[in-house]
Amino acid sequence: MHLSRRELTIAAGLILAFMVPLTVTLLLTGSEAASPKPQAKAAAVGVHRLVLPINTDDPTTMRALISTSLNLPKYYQERNEAFTIEVVAYNAGVHMLRADTSPVKDMLRVLRTVNSNIRFVVCDATKLGMERQEGRPVTLIDGVDLVPSGPGRIIELQEAGWSYIRS
Repeated sequence: MHLSRRELTIAAGLILAFMVPLTVTLLLTGSEAASPKPQAKAAAVGVHRLVLPINTDDPTTMRALISTSLNLPKYYQERNEAFTIEVVAYNAGVHMLRADTSPVKDMLRVLRTVNSNIRFVVCDATKLGMERQEGRPVTLIDGVDLVPSGPGRIIELQEAGWSYIRS
């Protein structure tokens, strides 16, 4: 079979059109891309971080949040993976962390003994509003921190890669 010069030029052009991009791709991605069997890579396990908001004074919702705070760490502990939680209370949810109105105060004590990687924060703007409305200082349970804005804190944590679950 005899090919003309035109046919040889077309064949060489097609080969180059295929081979150059393939070669460049292989060079840029390394030899793993050419491997016929994909190999599983061990994922680097960091700390799983969860923000849980509470903005209601409903005791059932508060107990659901506590249940999540108890069960998720167990799940990750069985997998040998670190886990931390931040509970952010704002609006009526501040009642959960108030010393005088919390319907789940005892459950929170138990939660803290079981899960040391949990932080509770209260929206300072909400707390100040409650103090103005009630005409007296609002006392929080021990170990609760204040943040300027509860919703603002949630946004900051999500932007920093924290997961969000609503109870």
